[in-house]
Amino acid sequence: METKNLQRIALSNFFFLSGLCFSSWASRIPTIKEVFNLNDAQLGSILLVMPVSALLGTVVSGWLVSKFNTKDPLAISFLLFALSLVSISYAETTFILIVILGFFSIFMRVLNIAMNAQSITLQTQFKRKIIGSFHGIWSLGGVMGVLISTLLIKLEISMKTHLTLITIITIVGTLIACRYLLTDDKSVVGNKLKLGKPDPFVLYLGLLIFFASICEGGMFDWSGIYFKEVVKEDVFTYGYLLFMICMASSRFFLDKLLDKVDMQIMYILSGLLISVGILLAIIFPQFWTALIGFCLVGVGVSAIFPMTYILAGKSKKYSPGMAISIIGTYSIVGMFIGPPLIGYLSHTFGLQKAFFLLMFCGLMFIPISQLFFKNQKDEL
Repeated sequence: METKNLQRIALSNFFFLSGLCFSSWASRIPTIKEVFNLNDAQLGSILLVMPVSALLGTVVSGWLVSKFNTKDPLAISFLLFALSLVSISYAETTFILIVILGFFSIFMRVLNIAMNAQSITLQTQFKRKIIGSFHGIWSLGGVMGVLISTLLIKLEISMKTHLTLITIITIVGTLIACRYLLTDDKSVVGNKLKLGKPDPFVLYLGLLIFFASICEGGMFDWSGIYFKEVVKEDVFTYGYLLFMICMASSRFFLDKLLDKVDMQIMYILSGLLISVGILLAIIFPQFWTALIGFCLVGVGVSAIFPMTYILAGKSKKYSPGMAISIIGTYSIVGMFIGPPLIGYLSHTFGLQKAFFLLMFCGLMFIPISQLFFKNQKDEL
């Protein structure tokens, strides 16, 4: 097998494991809320620790990709990420939970930037687009995580046993695959952050990622609670599961779709699907209508991150790793604002009305993407 294909398989393994771990944590948020007897505002405050900590992770990862190859930071951060995941289930106080979530978020940010930097570098070795498939595999890992969570919740298996199982799988997968990762991928140019007037190229991409993070973060953190408290479904992972399935399946078709449909149109379609899906779930909060709504959101969200990272890799000012690191800061701000804000809005107005925030963010993809492409044409 060609080296580049081995590297693609190895990197796909890390995208899969990342999705598996993250969805395993997200699917257990309702359990954590119940164990610690938290209201929506309190849960929102606890969730704030993740984006705050991720900002530190962004600074660390930006420095790492400018100084080293991404292989070692990716492997080491994955091992620490897995250990922090299982530690969540052993937290006995909210303070300890907050500390563990902080480390969990830092390691997740480092591995995400390292993974995506590797994917952009590996893309140069292939004639056809492959980045969308990596994000599809991340979503597939997410689907697998929710399926496992749903099964274990129905069987009344404890969260400790659940997260221990996922941690073991992740550690074994990391140790096997890390030897096949890309090496010698540190860029020799574009590794320094340039202060001053914001680069419009990065600014508009950052804003797209900002609103995408609010949408995805809101669905990751609150879809289970929406199904439990608004839809009144005992197996609260159903909505999250269908959202992840639709996001994963759509991403596997994305690379071929982008060969036929212009990205400028794709951003518009994505925004409309997200907004219509959220509105459907809000107006008709019954089981099937909410499922269909979450399905539309999954399809709509699926293209935003892959398309934006593809565009980020074309930056003339920064290396792929540095461009992703900068744009990742916008993602962190979105995660900082989105899920906690939904918690506060829910505490004041109810979770159903709080989801209007996600509909608004979906609509914002349309004007921002058009401004980005207009700016690109003006520079030509």
